Amino acid sequence: MNLLSVENLEKTVKDEPLFSHLTFGVDVKDKVGIVGKNGAGKSTLLKILAGLMPADEGKISMKNGTVISLLEQNVTFTPDETVKSYFFKAKSPYLDKLKRYDDAVASGDEKTYTRLFDEIEKENLWDLERSYQAMLEEFSTGCAMDDLVRNLSGGQQKKMALARAMSLKADLLLLDEPTNHLDIKTIEKLEDMLQKTDKTVIIVTHDRHILNTVCSVIFELDRSSFFLHPGSFQSYLERRSERIMMLQKEQDRIKKILERELKWLSRGPKARTGKDKNRKDRIDRMLGQQEDVQDEKQKDFSSRERRLGKKILEISSISKEYDGKKLFSDFSFSFVKGMKIGLIGDNGSGKSTLLDIITGNLAPDEGSVDIGVNTVFGYYDQAGRDLFGEKTVMEYILDIAEKICLSDGEIVSAARFLELFGFPQSMHRSPINLLSGGERRRLYLISMLVKNPNFLVLDEPTNDLDLATMENLEEYCTSFSGCLVICSHDRTFLDIATDMLFVIENGTISLYPGHYSEWKDWKKEKEDEEKKALAAEKEKKDTRPVREKKGLSYKEKKEKELLESEIVNLEEEKAQIEASFSTISPDDYKRLNEKTLRYEEIIRLIDEKTSRWLYLEELDS
Repeated sequence: MNLLSVENLEKTVKDEPLFSHLTFGVDVKDKVGIVGKNGAGKSTLLKILAGLMPADEGKISMKNGTVISLLEQNVTFTPDETVKSYFFKAKSPYLDKLKRYDDAVASGDEKTYTRLFDEIEKENLWDLERSYQAMLEEFSTGCAMDDLVRNLSGGQQKKMALARAMSLKADLLLLDEPTNHLDIKTIEKLEDMLQKTDKTVIIVTHDRHILNTVCSVIFELDRSSFFLHPGSFQSYLERRSERIMMLQKEQDRIKKILERELKWLSRGPKARTGKDKNRKDRIDRMLGQQEDVQDEKQKDFSSRERRLGKKILEISSISKEYDGKKLFSDFSFSFVKGMKIGLIGDNGSGKSTLLDIITGNLAPDEGSVDIGVNTVFGYYDQAGRDLFGEKTVMEYILDIAEKICLSDGEIVSAARFLELFGFPQSMHRSPINLLSGGERRRLYLISMLVKNPNFLVLDEPTNDLDLATMENLEEYCTSFSGCLVICSHDRTFLDIATDMLFVIENGTISLYPGHYSEWKDWKKEKEDEEKKALAAEKEKKDTRPVREKKGLSYKEKKEKELLESEIVNLEEEKAQIEASFSTISPDDYKRLNEKTLRYEEIIRLIDEKTSRWLYLEELDS
């Protein structure tokens, strides 16, 4: 069944067309992934679908009653916003209904609040806030409803926004880069939720693992055009490769014809006297059809790093704590040339702190860090990546270097280096302030590579980068011959760019000599073995001979009698609460939560006491 239909959608921003003639349909329960370069219009498309931004042309049709929940890429909030008020600020017809009900009660509009009360009861909307609280716990946000949003970390804010989007009883989920600022554990939990949900999902993400395991169709925005690829992300890559190959063949054909036609034009006015004017028009049209269809991924690309000395970096028994919490302790390690190490751990475990200590930007509480005299860091940190200023893209890079040495000895200009990382000449004179967030982060990343470091440290480098730039970065990292430490939540990126891991868990840092996927399998096997051992121990205890017992002791008989009385009283209270649900006065709406909680508690107590009574009854028989 069709949920969403889009016909001939067009949008232009700053006189540049983002997309045109966009036509597609999405069925109920579809899982759609949207990919494309930064600035292609992915976030804009989601905002148009959510009704937050108008399209220039086109038509959007949705199934009647469709409720949309949008997770925007950046979490926005007011200074005095709490976790609770952030939830109720969401755009939702259900929350609007609850707000209208509160207003009607406050104003004494009995007719309105009576009608809304019946609708809220029928749609079971009283549980919305509780669902939000449950989702906050599910994502391990560690925050309370009264906490100020501005006091939360970036990871907590992202989890809070995600919890809101997932708990609003929506039919259509629109998720814009939901994995940014999340740890791997939360990403895997989100991935599992998206696989199991019966909601329709449209997701903009660069997480290739989610695209491949969750999505059943891929939408691609490329050069203002739209391409639909049924199937997984792997299938999309294959189809895209075929499309680029066909486009390249067509461009090669046009190029050959143009070479011949331009040669004819070059003969001069005398040679062209009386020639067919249509032939000249055709040449002009073919010139307009020329385009660069080269795949964005650059092959065998890296810069030439400086020579490393015998001593690169020696870490000896370092420890660090914040606010009384021990992040890690007694960690020692000696780096060797060519090491490519991934760094993983939960949000708040101390990953960025460890990178700051490694690069000498932060001193450990205990221990020492000895940096080799020839060691030159390129540190892509979380603090400096959001560039601002009036300088142009080219001016910013020229301040660092005019020429860059590639690994094969070739020397390229700063302009050429920018092009290799997705900044065409048309953007070189653009002020940094006018760049998108992803473009500014990409420029900051380039500035680190331009310095020709021999020890590269990257803290969440894939946030807000498009897939093409990530592929370039992967190519750079795999070709890098110095030392490399990458903190990332992107599992595919870790598997490709690193071959060992630092794992921060429970205040310790351990080394795993393998890829992330191998560590994940090893960890699962270890957990399964521990579960089997516990189950075997429990079974061993359960199978021990039990002393034969005839009848009940005096104490057990009294307990059984008391249980019978308690169960009867609980059943009566349960019946009274059930009756109050159907006859409750609209003015008692604030007591509904209290009654519901007590009702659930009674059911639990009845189950527990009944189970115990049955056990005693069996002994007494």
